[in-house]
Amino acid sequence: MIFLASNLPAQNPTPEIKKAPAFGITFSGYVNTDIFFDTRQTVMAREGEWLFYPDNVKLDPNGKDINSRGSYDILSIQTRLTGNITGPDIFNAKTSGLIECEFYGNINVNINTFRLRHAYVKLNWPKTELLLGQTWHPMYVPACFPETVSLNAGAPFLVFTRNPQVRLTRQLGNFSVLVSALSQVDATSTGPDGPSPKYLRNSIIPEMALQVQYRVANEEKKTEFQIGASADFLMLTPRLGTDVVTRAAYDTVVNNLVTHHDAVVVNYKTTAKSTAFTGNIFAKLKLPAVTMKIGGVYGENCYAFNLIGGYAVKSTIDPVRGIVDYAAIRTASVWADFKTNGTRWSTGIFGGFSRNLGAGTDITGPYYSRGSNIDYLYRVAPRLILMVKKLKIASELDYTVAAYGTTGGQGMVSNAKEVGNLRILLGVFYYF
Repeated sequence: MIFLASNLPAQNPTPEIKKAPAFGITFSGYVNTDIFFDTRQTVMAREGEWLFYPDNVKLDPNGKDINSRGSYDILSIQTRLTGNITGPDIFNAKTSGLIECEFYGNINVNINTFRLRHAYVKLNWPKTELLLGQTWHPMYVPACFPETVSLNAGAPFLVFTRNPQVRLTRQLGNFSVLVSALSQVDATSTGPDGPSPKYLRNSIIPEMALQVQYRVANEEKKTEFQIGASADFLMLTPRLGTDVVTRAAYDTVVNNLVTHHDAVVVNYKTTAKSTAFTGNIFAKLKLPAVTMKIGGVYGENCYAFNLIGGYAVKSTIDPVRGIVDYAAIRTASVWADFKTNGTRWSTGIFGGFSRNLGAGTDITGPYYSRGSNIDYLYRVAPRLILMVKKLKIASELDYTVAAYGTTGGQGMVSNAKEVGNLRILLGVFYYF
């Protein structure tokens, strides 16, 4: 059986949905169009729908900055459909499921195609929940995230990714403890062959995450307090084998006839790993008139989290076989979000700051990272929202600055110069 439901806010993880039937699926979602203008070229995805930060200065022979050129776009790829599924009890547990898709595509060349956001099954006992499927990474907290108009929801200043996973949550009064084993699919780590889930997959050990939080709410007084922290362990295998050139390519000439001889390359097995630990903290205070949220991240190899950072080759430990070891690039960031709780008009502002902390050890390269030549980033993004029944009109000014410089031997950046971009964004959402 198929049933229709009501509103689903753009990034709101707790939509106002009609009571689901005992067995069946309830559909909700929205139609969205974003109109935006940037004052310069940006580092982005999906034709600019996802904004990271302004692109670096690129000078032509006359000293003109090629990237100091504005751009605009009109996109409806964020349009979304969600199906909430209910079913019979199994193993004395309440069962439910969710499927959510949009037209965002999973890579740039697939823009406008249907892609999976969430797909999971949950089994709920009185104090325990088991989730199997794809949903938010435990370091992204749906109840405590920046409510920006922009789809990036504050990235690259906080963890923003969805992962296939097996997750167990235990409720202990107002506390909850969550453990999860994860893989990667859309937001992946990068390495010698570019972004790919294979570096995690070939490590055999899944990514592991732990979250602890405390939450207390009073619906009658319309107040809520939430605080928590998460930790994550990630191990990658960048290569299964090395490529060692034992004889360089060369040409010979005999009787004016040129013969080319290819290089001789020998492959050696390697099991070298790159490991990383990341932690974050978050807090939320909701009062009748306003809601305030803050958070911070300190981590290693945060590339797959859509932050700056990654890892790099530290040294060659076996020159004959070409085997290397790795060092993680460390990242620190803080963010805050403030909004009014008006039902018709709402205002808000987001602010974030992120810093490249380098590797803390000498690096020989190459780098497998995002923003390895960026010293720091910051963003200020005020917004104004009008909600009329099922129609939302949302505007936002996003000023993001990236400080580009020279990357040193330990991954630190010096002589940085700021490059800024102002994005003017108008989003229209019609909920069903």
